[in-house]
Amino acid sequence: MEKTTTRRSPRTQALIQFGLICGIILFVNFLANIFYSHLDLTEEKRFTLTKPTRNLLRSVDERVYVEVLLDGEFPAGFKRLQNAVREMLDDFRSQSGNIDYHFEDPAAGSIEDINARRKALSEIGINPVNLRVQEQGESTQKLIYPVAIVHYKNRQMPVKLLENESASLSPDQVINNSVSLLEYKFANAIKKLEANGKPIILFTEGHSELTELQTTDLERSLAQFYETGRIVLDSVIEIPTAFSLAKQPTRQGEIMRKPCELLIVAKPRTAFSEKDKFKIDQYVMNGGKVMWLVDRLGATLDSMRLNGHFIPRDYPLNLEDILFKYGVRIQPDLVMDMQSTKIPLQTGVVGNAPQFEMFNWYFHPSVLPSANHPIVKNLDRTELRFCSSIDTIRTKTPIKKTIILRSSKYSRLQFSPVDLSFDILRYDPDPKKFDKGEQPVGVLLEGVFPSNYENRVSQELSNDLAKAGVQFKSSSEPTRMLVISDGDVAANSTRIDENGKETWLPLGFNKFERTTYANKDLMLNAVEYLSDASGVIEARSREVKLRLLDNVRAKAEKPMWQALNIGTSVVFVVLFAVIFAWWRKRKYASV
Repeated sequence: MEKTTTRRSPRTQALIQFGLICGIILFVNFLANIFYSHLDLTEEKRFTLTKPTRNLLRSVDERVYVEVLLDGEFPAGFKRLQNAVREMLDDFRSQSGNIDYHFEDPAAGSIEDINARRKALSEIGINPVNLRVQEQGESTQKLIYPVAIVHYKNRQMPVKLLENESASLSPDQVINNSVSLLEYKFANAIKKLEANGKPIILFTEGHSELTELQTTDLERSLAQFYETGRIVLDSVIEIPTAFSLAKQPTRQGEIMRKPCELLIVAKPRTAFSEKDKFKIDQYVMNGGKVMWLVDRLGATLDSMRLNGHFIPRDYPLNLEDILFKYGVRIQPDLVMDMQSTKIPLQTGVVGNAPQFEMFNWYFHPSVLPSANHPIVKNLDRTELRFCSSIDTIRTKTPIKKTIILRSSKYSRLQFSPVDLSFDILRYDPDPKKFDKGEQPVGVLLEGVFPSNYENRVSQELSNDLAKAGVQFKSSSEPTRMLVISDGDVAANSTRIDENGKETWLPLGFNKFERTTYANKDLMLNAVEYLSDASGVIEARSREVKLRLLDNVRAKAEKPMWQALNIGTSVVFVVLFAVIFAWWRKRKYASV
């Protein structure tokens, strides 16, 4: 008997093929949802998370919910920021299944709903930004909230998505800086919400340092995630670190002290004793971090206004040897910079009213950081007052020295002794005299530090250390410190209110220019970097290059590119039609 085979009709075969293709597509999508990956071909690896961020996300053990208040219709720039936030959170979710997010429009709903939502946001410190939109020749204003709220472990933290506008940056550059900082901001928020307890930051006291009123704004800004306080070095045996407490033998009945995460020496004006310096030195040897905000010469505007001139004195701080040992030397000079902030001076009297004009005061440099370092990346101008130049010194142990703040290339130096006077403002500055180039005024030191007291510990001191259970160390654990030659960089200005009480102004606010400089951001970034053991702040150095269109070339070559785009599409369609007709003819001619 002859075996017969049934042949499926072309329609059945087409349906089977269509079903197989659909099944393959669904299976591939299922695998893609389970195994997420992508290939980053960008030069700056903008779509690749840093290793500390990946480690942080993989350690997340509870749900992280991000509420993004950036939904709705926006101009192209804000649309780019909106898309970048969504892509960044998708990258976060690819590293941890506990990441979830939702976009919300605060301006949606009835007027009552909108007002209630704005009031609730204002109560947690979230205020809108007034966005001006140009559409069809008409300008409209819209209140938006470029903010995300991160919820984790029954706590929440707002994340500012848009960087502050600056006169030195275009709107596109502001958006670009905002996009480049998204990874750091979200990762930093999760890290802080995940932390158990607040690290301790201590300001030294007893050497005429900045008062609590002068550091009010900085300490309030730190208070959400750090515990701040004052320490009088004469009143303690040692400054505890996590390393020293771990190595210290526990005596019965002793309550373990909390370690000091960061020590800030903010504008001292009287001498440090050898005992005080020894305690700081051994704190560094045990892995402690120090921020040195030190004026070498004593000069203020108030002292000059009394007589119109002033000769600054050299502060007898007795810190030269310890800083020299750690790798820096603050020179006894004052940096003058043509890029400076302004002060008012009386130029005349009209009737009984004095007349004032604003003049650039060269001893108050307006420093624009240019280093690609997490502390100063994308940072706006910082105001310094009567700062000095800093030299770096070769050290016994390997220490990495990074200059993070420097004056502009239009700088000069005034060496002590110098008679400061407002007379220099009578004449226009001569750029030829400001020829000393960029002068370092802020240096970051990282590595293993040598002790300033190596081979200098007396037998008596050694016995006292042994009785206190403290062991002398001649070299440090790997640690960091920052040296800035201006103590006022961390000081907020003050004013007398209507009740005659002295109150504080925001850190970085220049009451003469009515402008806020980036001093607070600089201090917060420095504290974050010095105290950050996880390395999340590494994401601050991420750079997203802004590749702007060459408008002149685009206009000149517009016809060519239009013809190329249209012609290429037509060629592809015709080529596809020819190939498809040939394939059909060949297939069905043999049937």
